[in-house]
Amino acid sequence: MSSLFPALSPAPAGAPGDRLALRFGARSLTYTELAAAAGATAGRIEGAGRVAVWAAPALETAVAVVAALLAGVPAVPLNPKSGEKELAHILSDSEPSLVLAPPDAELPAALAALARVDVDVRAAGPVPEDRAGDGDPALVVYTSGTTGPPKGAVVPRRALAATLDALADAWQWTGDDVLVHGLPLFHVHGLVLGVLGPLRRGGSVRHLGRFSPEGAARELNDGATMLFGVPTMYHRIAESLPGDPELAKALAGARLLVSGSAALPVHDHERIAAATGRRVIERYGMTETLMNTSVRADGEPRAGTVGVPLPGVELRLVEEDGSPIEELDGESVGEIQVRGPNLFTEYLNRPDATAAAFTPDGFFRTGDMAVRDPDGYVRIVGRKATDLIKSGGYKIGAGEIENALLEHPGVREAAVTGEPDPDLGERIVAWVVPSDPAAPPALEALADHVAGRLAPHKRPRVVRHVDALPRNEMGKIMKRALTHG
Repeated sequence: MSSLFPALSPAPAGAPGDRLALRFGARSLTYTELAAAAGATAGRIEGAGRVAVWAAPALETAVAVVAALLAGVPAVPLNPKSGEKELAHILSDSEPSLVLAPPDAELPAALAALARVDVDVRAAGPVPEDRAGDGDPALVVYTSGTTGPPKGAVVPRRALAATLDALADAWQWTGDDVLVHGLPLFHVHGLVLGVLGPLRRGGSVRHLGRFSPEGAARELNDGATMLFGVPTMYHRIAESLPGDPELAKALAGARLLVSGSAALPVHDHERIAAATGRRVIERYGMTETLMNTSVRADGEPRAGTVGVPLPGVELRLVEEDGSPIEELDGESVGEIQVRGPNLFTEYLNRPDATAAAFTPDGFFRTGDMAVRDPDGYVRIVGRKATDLIKSGGYKIGAGEIENALLEHPGVREAAVTGEPDPDLGERIVAWVVPSDPAAPPALEALADHVAGRLAPHKRPRVVRHVDALPRNEMGKIMKRALTHG
């Protein structure tokens, strides 16, 4: 039996047994059925080395990953939408011995040379004895590759257990919770938190396949207690709420609404809270660290923050020279560094990148910039590479300017970057999707709006109106795709 999933062990007293474990659309598995199906697949892949998993939003993906963990075999989740070049890189880098897939999945030519194991969710086999150690690799998850080919982060079993147990503490997450989401299953958010999280607690997950506010409302009104989403999903919810009383009722009845993978704009926070009386809480994590911080279920759900460090996670902010920032003043910007059992062990085949990612005392350099409020709450202001703007002697985080811009009625979406300026060093550029394309807001109005909410030195000096902002599948704005003209 696997210590990662106590509920899959052979029927001790109080085990979930016939309780629903997984539901994808009309298809579902109880804990008894999941143990049998995952046990059967685990028996087929034991000793296989790394295995690729075609991570479609399907029951088979969840069974495949659970089976790999039961067998002590590292799983490499593959994004079904990956391009040929990216897929080829991941396969050559991770060298899986086979690929696990749903029987009806059409796999691309890049996978043709791999042995294929079709996952049968109705098969039955014994759950193997757990022989894996806490430090053994559980997953190899590839980063988004914004600065080169994706790197494979080797996530050990202890990191899964540590993160999921820390979240259980922070969110009061139990086996009575029923989670609903429509997140992809090749990322940490959807796979680790959204599937393995409920299974570790002995609870249930209902996957929507494709997210819609209507689907989320249906499940929440039918007994689901928690909703996980990314900002684009919550933005769609905020847009739908005024004309959808059933959606408002569903959200008002949820125990926990959680947003992650990118910052949720304060404007959407406030719209959802006003319509439902419920606050969305945010947490902060990365592929390499799993989860680092969260607003706690018993804490203050403060919009614009990602809460406090999770149990077991050490977090510090540092200056550019590496010296720690001691002041919790809500203003001093520093890079987040973290240390704890939630961290990955290495970038696969990249000892140079692994060494560069850690400080001599074992902290991981996240590249995320943040400030800390006096009570320890963390507010992320952006990425070091793309969101830290040095203008007029100030270090400015793009995130807070974006939130301020989104409070302007003429702004539908906003992104903030810096560009060279002979006087200031860098000037602040606002990329704005107007609420009314026929009447876009002028620079002066936006600059005054920001200066009045934040500080004069944080006002944009340039505004560029665009039809849409480039985003990846998790809803993050791809700032490197914004070109200055």
